[in-house]
Amino acid sequence: MNDKEIIARRVALELKRGDLVNLGIGLPTMVASYLPSDAGISFQSENGIIGMSSLPDPALAGVNLTDAGGSPIGALPGACAFDSAMSFALIRGGHLDVTVLGGLQVDEQGQLANWMVPGKMVPGMGGAMDLASGAKRVIAAMTHTAKGAPKIIKKCTLPLTSVRRVDLVVTELAVIQPTDEGLVLLEIAPGVTVDQVIAASEAKLLMPKVPGVMGIAA
Repeated sequence: MNDKEIIARRVALELKRGDLVNLGIGLPTMVASYLPSDAGISFQSENGIIGMSSLPDPALAGVNLTDAGGSPIGALPGACAFDSAMSFALIRGGHLDVTVLGGLQVDEQGQLANWMVPGKMVPGMGGAMDLASGAKRVIAAMTHTAKGAPKIIKKCTLPLTSVRRVDLVVTELAVIQPTDEGLVLLEIAPGVTVDQVIAASEAKLLMPKVPGVMGIAA
């Protein structure tokens, strides 16, 4: 099981029946693959659909039915499509239960940077700012390091996506909860030690109790 799969499977456990969920581009889109077909969770994409699903057959791919990243998707019975104005009204109006976003950095204040690296080509922010600010719950799904450098850091050096802190951070090593006091280490991955998580993090991690072991969806 690779790092991204571990992260996606753990995030899947955070979603519950009845949730309206937006999955960000990249790693977050994997989360839907680890939910049972009868999970009762509706997926929204900011380009204007509720009821999206993975593509059941590559032969059914069409240019008029894609996710926000342009990848072909399927639509479940009862799905509905609408324009971007309606889509962002749902997001900005606080009607999304959960958004799962990728991350470049999360800092000790729980703030997320995920939309650009200065000096590199940026295709656009997309819905990241709106999702990070408007969803009821924001989960950052990200690898713990990039080329050996920590991504859980003291202070974000990249442009922030939102001044709001995220509600949960899930990496291949740990589950971390940002709080008023700082970043709380809730869980560690099987076979990983607390010392390894601390060594891979620049930010200070709080441990009011012994961290649990990360579960993953089947």
